[in-house]
Amino acid sequence: MPDRRQHRGPHPEDHELFAPSQYPRLLTAFGDLCWLLDRGYALPSSLKLVGDRYQLAARQRMALERSACTREELLKRRSRQKEVHSLRGLPLYLDGYNVLTTMEAALGGGVLIRGRDGTLRDMASMHGSYRKVQETVAAIHLIGKGLAELGVSIARWYLDKPVSNSGRLAKLIRELAAEHGWPWQVEIVQSPDYLLMECPDLVATADSVILNYCEGWVNLTDWLVTRYVPTAWVVDFSQMPDDDENKSGQISSADDPLP
Repeated sequence: MPDRRQHRGPHPEDHELFAPSQYPRLLTAFGDLCWLLDRGYALPSSLKLVGDRYQLAARQRMALERSACTREELLKRRSRQKEVHSLRGLPLYLDGYNVLTTMEAALGGGVLIRGRDGTLRDMASMHGSYRKVQETVAAIHLIGKGLAELGVSIARWYLDKPVSNSGRLAKLIRELAAEHGWPWQVEIVQSPDYLLMECPDLVATADSVILNYCEGWVNLTDWLVTRYVPTAWVVDFSQMPDDDENKSGQISSADDPLP
């Protein structure tokens, strides 16, 4: 079935699944999930255990999965993170779809998840195809406004070649950059992840794999949303304690829940 979405907005069930009344249960479940991951349990089995225990819906489980990481991964990511204001006069490499869809979701009223590492992730799924939505141009404008304010010397966008409509999006980004005089380059590449993991300069992404291996990164979308879209719908999991104690108290070593 063709993608006919006009907005990068919320799923019909999100207002119920991510209502404020759900936050205590979600935060407790998230704490238990990270507790398991910190002790070496695999993500799929841990997520199933926690999801079943708290009777979480599929999208709630997806939110936890996209937000979680181990404490070891968290500390490594923090050690390589740079402040966005350190970008002045420097180049920046953007994980194009990752940055753009998050900004589209922020403008479209979609749910954004602030993970354990502090990055923002949206709940959209492209399934190999990108469709321009009503928020696309406004999202690119905000990214351009932010990068200009931060004084980035040049922004290099990487778009995934396997994702359909990458050519059309690249053309749109180039046209808007030329119109506003933004020093941008847009490349369509087979694997942005690999290039960004190997990049010697700072990158902008919330992709977990890239964050685990890149030389340095900035939390660009979180800064952009906080500054320009303060009313965005953000479910915040980042305040969970990151020490070795099980703060939730729901799963303990005595349970030994997984083989």
